[in-house]
This record gives sequence, structure tokens and C-alpha cells, in this order.
Amino acid sequence: MSLTLYNTLSRRKEDFAPLDPANVRMYVCGPTVYDYAHIGNARPVIVFDVLFRLLRHLYGPAHVTYVRNVTDVDDKINARAAAEYPELPLNEAIRKVTEKTEAQFHADMHALGALDPTVEPRATEHIDAMRVMIDRLMANGSAYVAEDHVLFHVASMPDYGKLSGRSLDEMVAGARVEVAPFKRDPMDFVLWKPSKPGEPGWPSPGGIETPGRPGWHIECSAMSAAHLGEVFDIHGGGVDLVFPHHENEIAQSRCAHGTEAMAKVWMHNGFLQVEGEKMSKSLGNFVTVHELLTGWQGYAWPGEALRFNMLRTHYRQPLDWTLSCLDEAHKTLWDWYGDVEKSGAAPDVPAAVVEALSDDLNTPKVIATLHKLHGAGHFEELGAALRFLGFSGERAKIERVRQDGPGAADTEAVESLIAGRNAARAAKDFEKADRIRDQLQAMGIVLKDGKDPKTGELVTTWEVAR
Repeated sequence: MSLTLYNTLSRRKEDFAPLDPANVRMYVCGPTVYDYAHIGNARPVIVFDVLFRLLRHLYGPAHVTYVRNVTDVDDKINARAAAEYPELPLNEAIRKVTEKTEAQFHADMHALGALDPTVEPRATEHIDAMRVMIDRLMANGSAYVAEDHVLFHVASMPDYGKLSGRSLDEMVAGARVEVAPFKRDPMDFVLWKPSKPGEPGWPSPGGIETPGRPGWHIECSAMSAAHLGEVFDIHGGGVDLVFPHHENEIAQSRCAHGTEAMAKVWMHNGFLQVEGEKMSKSLGNFVTVHELLTGWQGYAWPGEALRFNMLRTHYRQPLDWTLSCLDEAHKTLWDWYGDVEKSGAAPDVPAAVVEALSDDLNTPKVIATLHKLHGAGHFEELGAALRFLGFSGERAKIERVRQDGPGAADTEAVESLIAGRNAARAAKDFEKADRIRDQLQAMGIVLKDGKDPKTGELVTTWEVAR
């Protein structure tokens, strides 16, 4: 059975042939550890966990190396550390923030059924490798020093933009590039920059006397090369990373190593929306995995329901995360697990499941297959398939806990959603109004519509369902 994967670089599905079947190598961009992971961060973790499981099945667990990095050098980390621990020196505060946040990330991802990667390197453990790469880029003319910065010169990479499919003119016009008078070209990007007073700093490359720290892009290039080699099989991440992060990784890696490729296959999962809109704190629809697991909108949701909800949409397609779909995902698993628990254990994963996954991780087809197995009463095969996909098959692990009632934050969210529904109804956008109503219903909120007797304006009251 052949494995086909969509390659962002070639823009087509390709038969996957590893460079070395005895050591299939995959790198996926991991978390920047300054806060809880939101559900958009969880999507690539789940997608590439499924691919990791499939590769282990096809090539053997001992023959797959999965590297997912931890970014622990970042301006957001510095800001969070200074805000949370103002009494501590910044470096000590940073260590506290990164250690705590990394532990939170692992706990949340384990709750979603994700396996640990084979290797999980931290950026701060690979500073020397980054400096070596930067020195190599400077030596071959691909990078230069300007005002204590080291910058990659994009013009040194003739086919820069191939991954994103953009010309340099398009990238300059559409990108948010840092304006700096010392750049030779607007698209040149930072490999190394001077540290501000009190910030983490290391001896700089290129003869720069001022201590500094690496830019974001060079971190992944150095860590992937250290653990997977100069050219490896699969590089994954969210579609938001195609440009500039992955484009820049390719440029600096190929120029540093003199190779024609960094990775053979580039895979990207699609964006995630919440209730049909982009997730943002201003819209009140920003939600973390931790909130969903511990209590959000009146419920604490099991991680397996979150995982199932993610997999119902093909990884390359946009995913609309709704509470009604999450509720449906939970109910489906609850029904299946009730039957799986009464059955024995099948020895093998159903071939139809492996076949669907081998077609560019076609998880919607996989789930359709699971429905067929359940409908036909093949509960042993259903259980084997679920466990292969990272599900326990145990009802006790997917209890959805009802909270005692909405807290202040939940009350504010409910009022915000009701206001949005009323605005949509006033604008005659009844599709959006119905979508918000369904969302509130899934939260266990009962609405009562009426009119103000004096003004005639629409008034909506609500209560928690009993």
C-alpha cells in the first residue's frame, strides 16, 4: 500500500518514498512557550500525530524519527516573564515561564491523545549550532553584518519564494517586513540581533562584540539539521508558517549546506475558525485547549472529543470549530465506546482505515469507515481502529462534566454572543443569527426573545438549561 502526501512545494500529491526507509525523518514546528496553547495551536499537533502513527505503522516504530521543537527565546516570552515575575532578574523569570508553559503544553497535548515526539529540542540548547550556520552563511556571501545584526541576503537565493509561490515584488508588497535602514534589501531577514539590557544574550557570530540572540527562522534550521540531517523527509506546520517562516528556513538551510532541498515534502494544515469567524480575543471566541479541558462555556470537555472534532475535517481544509460540532463529536464517541467496551480486541488495524490515511491523511474518509464498522456491528475492528488513531475506547475517559453554572467570564461571553445574535437579526443576517443561537444552545443556554413594551426593541433574556 503506497503512501501519498500533498507537497506544498510541488502543489500536488506525490508518492512518498523516504530517503532512508530505516530512518524516516519528520520535523514539525512546535510551541513558543509563553502561554497556554489555543485550539489553533492544537491542530498541527493532532494532524502530525496521526501522520507519526501512520509512519510508525508502515515503517516500524524504531524506524521513524519525529522532531518537534520548543521555542524558548522570544520577545513574547520576555514580556510575559517581566509581567509575571517583576521581582526576579529577567533570565530567572524567563526560565520559570518557559518551564511552566512547556509543562502545561505537554499536559494538554497528552489529554488530546498525542504521542510525544521522538526528540523535542529547545532553542536555547542549540545556540552554538545556530552560530555555526550563521558563520557559514556569512562566509559564502549569503549573510552580512549591519549595526550588530546579521541578516540573510535574500538576493543570494535565486528561487526564493518557490514554496509560497510568490515573486519578490509580491512578497514586498504583501508582507509585514521590519523596516530597517541598514538592510541591503527590504526582504532581508534577521539571523541574529543584539540583546537589550537584561535580556538573554550569547556571544555573537561574525565578530560582533555585543551579546545577542538568534532570530526565529534560524532556530528551526539549526535544530532540524542537528537531529535529522541537512536534508530530511517531511517538514510540517500550519499554513500560516509557509511565509515567511518556512520560506526563510529553506533559504538559509540550503545556502548554509549547499543542498538542493531542505525537506523533500512540505505539509501544512489549514486555518481554524471559531463559529465561522477568525479566532480573536476581541470577538470573545478565543479559547485555549486548557479552558476546554477544565471548563469553558459551562462544560469541561474530554480531550478525545476535541481530537475527534479536529479529525472530521481534512487537514488541508479550513476548520470551523463550533460547540455544536464538538457536542456531536462527543456523542458519537460515547455511542461507539459503549459498544467497543463490550467487545473483544481485534489484532489488526482495519485495512480500509490504513488505506484512507495513506491517501494524504484522509481522515473524513476514515471517520466514514468507522461509522460503517459501527453500523455493521464490527465493534472489535472499530476498537482497533480507534486505538490506532489515538482514542482510548473507554467511556470513563470521555465524561463531559457539567459545570455548576456560568462564571463571570462565561456570563460575559453569553451576553456578548446574544448581542451579536441580536445585531445579526437586526441586519437580517439570519444565517449568522441561527449559528449563534445553535452555539448558545450547545452551551446549555436557553433563550427567550421578546420586545421592550416601550421602545419596541428586541430584548433577549437567557438562563442555564435545567
